[in-house]
Amino acid sequence: MADFPFDVVAFDLDGTLADTAPDIAAALNLMLDDFGRPALDPALVRTLIGGGAKSLIRKALASSGEATDALVEQAYPIYLGRYGANICEGTACYPAVEQAMDDLAERGVRLAICTNKPGGLTHQLLDALGWSGRFAAIVAGDSFPYRKPDPRLLHETIAQAGGGRAAYVGDSMIDADTARAAGIPFVAVTFGFSDRPASEFGADAVIDDHADLLDALRSLS
Repeated sequence: MADFPFDVVAFDLDGTLADTAPDIAAALNLMLDDFGRPALDPALVRTLIGGGAKSLIRKALASSGEATDALVEQAYPIYLGRYGANICEGTACYPAVEQAMDDLAERGVRLAICTNKPGGLTHQLLDALGWSGRFAAIVAGDSFPYRKPDPRLLHETIAQAGGGRAAYVGDSMIDADTARAAGIPFVAVTFGFSDRPASEFGADAVIDDHADLLDALRSLS
């Protein structure tokens, strides 16, 4: 519908559209065990997600010892293998998210993904959730030499989705910084993965449920 204020709505993936933390934590702890490191509390892992897999691995290793660049590079493919083997065992989409995406699509809004998650895992997860056909653009953390919070990743996502008036939806300070640097309105969700409350992101709107997303987007017009 022509009266909707945005042509494109881009989403972060982990912690925004789906609760992927159970599978991420399980894979991370299997990787840590491979290195003789102690497991992390899954609740702690939730606060570490957002900067991409290598950032997550570095933080996890640093919690119990050294986390050199060489060690992170060694651990990276191990983690990817562990996660890819069980990518959608404990993962679940958030309540009302599919209805929100349907409602946006019915209004002619093009949907997009802008994530720091590696591309192979992003597509694997979207396939497992049955969402692959929903998005006009899927831009991942290894799609370009830069990643969030570099605003170019969000600009590229919007361009690939066809351009126009755009908004971004995410769950972390990294997402907020990305949208701010890109000059794009930002909607924060309160239920994702973050080390601080969503109210501290400086978002243009904050929602507790995807059922409130359309109204939040309309409020930004």
